[in-house]
Amino acid sequence: MEHLDELREFALLHARGQGIPERRVARILPRIANDEPGHPASWARVWTAEADRLARAGRPLDACRHYAIARFPHHGDEVRDRAGLNCVRTFDDWRRRRGIERLLLGHPGGTVACWAAGLDARRPRPLVVVLGGIVSVKEQWAPLLPKLARIGYAAVATELPGVGENTLRYRADSWRLLPFLLDRLAGRARVRRTSVLGLSFGGHLALRAAADEPRIRSVHTVGAPVAGFFTDPLWWPRVPGITVDALRRLTGAPGRDELRELLAGFALDPGTLGAVRVPVDYVVSARDEIIPPGERALLGSLLPRVRFKEFDDVHGSPAHVRATRAWLLGSLLRARFADGPGRCAEPFAGHGTPGGRRP
Repeated sequence: MEHLDELREFALLHARGQGIPERRVARILPRIANDEPGHPASWARVWTAEADRLARAGRPLDACRHYAIARFPHHGDEVRDRAGLNCVRTFDDWRRRRGIERLLLGHPGGTVACWAAGLDARRPRPLVVVLGGIVSVKEQWAPLLPKLARIGYAAVATELPGVGENTLRYRADSWRLLPFLLDRLAGRARVRRTSVLGLSFGGHLALRAAADEPRIRSVHTVGAPVAGFFTDPLWWPRVPGITVDALRRLTGAPGRDELRELLAGFALDPGTLGAVRVPVDYVVSARDEIIPPGERALLGSLLPRVRFKEFDDVHGSPAHVRATRAWLLGSLLRARFADGPGRCAEPFAGHGTPGGRRP
């Protein structure tokens, strides 16, 4: 029952983040009796049934959002695997008339899929990479892409290794995914002016990449683990089981002990964090049950250009979705227009043609 309670709790965060009405969530959750694969009253089957209904009603984006909850927290059984495929399919139906394109990139370790808007080889724009965490697929964030394109960005949403359509293995060096993306997008975006909007573990990956990748000019994150999450033996027993299970699946660790040993290599040491010289904007949840409170103090002591926004909430600040998005968007624009003299020539809100140097 504890596992099901965690599913319900984290579903509220992801449902709110995607705009699923709370009254609908409140109507669906009582129908769920267990998380047994294939059971008619199981988590994945009940959410899938609601998604199927919305798809038949000609509401592909709403269906996509419900399929994303059905496959939560990760693929792992037949119903969730099918929900993951339908999540991509219904988003693909919705995005075709909205200026969003699909990218499928071959990588030495597997395949990386992305949704993108605003890419233009003739007039490349500053780039924003949107990267979710260990349980969120790119389709949850991709509806934001046309909005980012309208305010003058090239915007790409993708996934952490092992999540959704990303077939890479999640490892301590997975931060190299970001330089890989920048290399592949260099002809269609101003990748030397890249900002990363990295949620949770996506923020951890962005911080690590920013220490070595000069093309990343700012990092914007919500509840990113930094060091203590990976190494603190007193905090680890408090980490929710869903988070542990997701990390085991993504890393391939056979058990909790092996996972802890593996995750020690993910911690960002003071030397690495000291190399992050770009602006970092970080949303803190005061009652975060995943990220230890010491992460904020560590970042505050080592990052020269860090700003914090705190909400009295649990991980991801689900009760403050609108305020979180507004603050992150404001910080994104603030970093863009403060990025050095003579670098703010592109117009705001998509009026006219972005200018400036090519990558």
